[in-house]
Amino acid sequence: MTREEKKKLLGDRYEKYTIPIDSELARSARSHSAGMLGGSSSLGNFRVTGDGTAGGLTKAISVSGSSPATLTPSELGRQELYTQVPFQAVFGLQRKEREISKAFANYAADLDVASAKDLSDKEKSLRQSQASMIILDEMEFDAQVVTTPLVFAIIVASTCQFLVGYNTGVMNAPEKVVFPGHSTTAWAMAVAAFAVGGPFGAALGGKMADQRGRRGAMLIDVWIFLLGGLLQTIAQDILTIIIARLIIGFASGYSSTVVPIYLGEMAPPTLRGTLGTLTQFCLVIGILIADLMAFPFATEGGWRVLFAVTMIVAILQLLMSPFLLESPRWLLNRDPSSLRARYIIKRLRGLRDEHQVEQEVGNFIIGETAQHQDEGTQASILKELWAHPKRRTLLLSSLVLQMGQQLSGINAVFYYSTSFFEGIISNPLIGTTIIGAVNVAATYVALLLMDSCGRKSLILWSSGGMFLSCIVVVLSLLGFLNNILALVAVNVYVCCFEIGLGPIPWLIVAEVIEGKYVAIAMSLCSQLNWACNFVVGMVFPYLNLYLGPYSFVPFAFVLGFVFFYALLILPETQGKTPQELVAEMARRNSQSMVYEVNEDEAGAIDLEWRKAMEQLMKEEQAQMNKGTYDYGFQPIDSNSHNF
Repeated sequence: MTREEKKKLLGDRYEKYTIPIDSELARSARSHSAGMLGGSSSLGNFRVTGDGTAGGLTKAISVSGSSPATLTPSELGRQELYTQVPFQAVFGLQRKEREISKAFANYAADLDVASAKDLSDKEKSLRQSQASMIILDEMEFDAQVVTTPLVFAIIVASTCQFLVGYNTGVMNAPEKVVFPGHSTTAWAMAVAAFAVGGPFGAALGGKMADQRGRRGAMLIDVWIFLLGGLLQTIAQDILTIIIARLIIGFASGYSSTVVPIYLGEMAPPTLRGTLGTLTQFCLVIGILIADLMAFPFATEGGWRVLFAVTMIVAILQLLMSPFLLESPRWLLNRDPSSLRARYIIKRLRGLRDEHQVEQEVGNFIIGETAQHQDEGTQASILKELWAHPKRRTLLLSSLVLQMGQQLSGINAVFYYSTSFFEGIISNPLIGTTIIGAVNVAATYVALLLMDSCGRKSLILWSSGGMFLSCIVVVLSLLGFLNNILALVAVNVYVCCFEIGLGPIPWLIVAEVIEGKYVAIAMSLCSQLNWACNFVVGMVFPYLNLYLGPYSFVPFAFVLGFVFFYALLILPETQGKTPQELVAEMARRNSQSMVYEVNEDEAGAIDLEWRKAMEQLMKEEQAQMNKGTYDYGFQPIDSNSHNF
């Protein structure tokens, strides 16, 4: 994005927050890195001219006529991360975060060496290595600071994903004890209703997050889980179970959209991949917990306890809701001068100095500028996304992989494995629980493979391994192989899913599609994913009934198609090489800008800022005491209190 495009998007914000390079604040901001890297002759002295020559490291050009403004290399690196890492918490995104950090550290260190005089090759190499390590260490410092407000945000958001996983697996075991005598169709509808509500929740989640705020949208999700869990627990017939599952499915689809956004905007860029991984672990652990709880409670007298877990967990989430903070990105988008956003940033990042707070505000605004999605209808944005051949291929590949993910039959295993294992092993619950445990372990293995393998290669291994597993399952059910091999094959099938078809369809969107298109692409993928999920949940009981030992054959055909699509069409989406990233940064930083505090205003606003924050905390505490605090349902007035 050019300087003119950024100026157009930011409007008044572009010119308001600049600082002359020779001011005290600018000098103090550079002093730390300058001291660590050799004093006045080191990185603290860098300045890049407007043409991007190797004369320095400027990423800020004042448009108000003053000298170019300069930040420390680590501060510029953080802005680079905010610019390049999507505001989404996605499983496996850690690699992209590290690659950007390392590339920028190398880029900054190269500029440092280029500015040095009379150094031998050995001294240049040593200087480059030391500078790169110091800058990288400072850039990744954010990942080591986890504050209490961020912890509460992580707990509540991750628990929503736990409930998604729990309700994926909770219907697996109690089929025979929940209102005995129901038909196959009725139970299939109860299971598949979960996926019917999903796409509607996914579609509405993003809209509610924009309208009500990320915090408000999260709390609405918790209330929907509570309603669905309560209705399912007190149900008096199978129809009520179906309605409750529809509501819980809506909450789950809603969660799949809101949780990555909320955590991605609350966490610094260096933590977004980690938190995405955490939420994925919460989901698979939820499936495992549902399997384990089936042992004591999948009985005629205990099945309501299984369903009550959703309600109880939602109540615990609501008890923690007073500690949840709103997304600073959402607040700043509505009002760049929001004091509430600054108060939240200070608490989230554990900052002590108001100037540091303003620097972090700048990071959010720069990141929003780079990832800004132009206003327009969904159709017009999709048309723009589809018009570019490379973007079109990536979007089409993402959609094909989302279909392959669900139509591969993975949720047939999590929904119906207990009934599937009847007659194959003596206690089907044991087989189901083994699958749940293997699923958790395979998720960890997948995390390790993300750092060393290409995305296309993982899809090929994943779909190929799942295809062969389906063949072994069919041969075992036909009697050509021992029954125990069917159990082994299903576990291999789950392992192969987790290393490829599980995470990569989502990761491709976050890794390689431009930031401003990520939201719309994620929304499309989520809705298609839930729709295919419904098809599998509804159809598999009939496949099992009418095809018998051949019930996994349709899944094998889908997996064969995915394999050949990946082999012949899918591009390698692992990302740019370090050299390409450095070259791109050099081009981008030659004409760029940063957001900084105006020195003349900085001292004057400190006292006012502190008073405003004290007043804000008093007002919120008074609202909590009176019971009028906004927990997600009161209308938000963007003009009140300048928030």
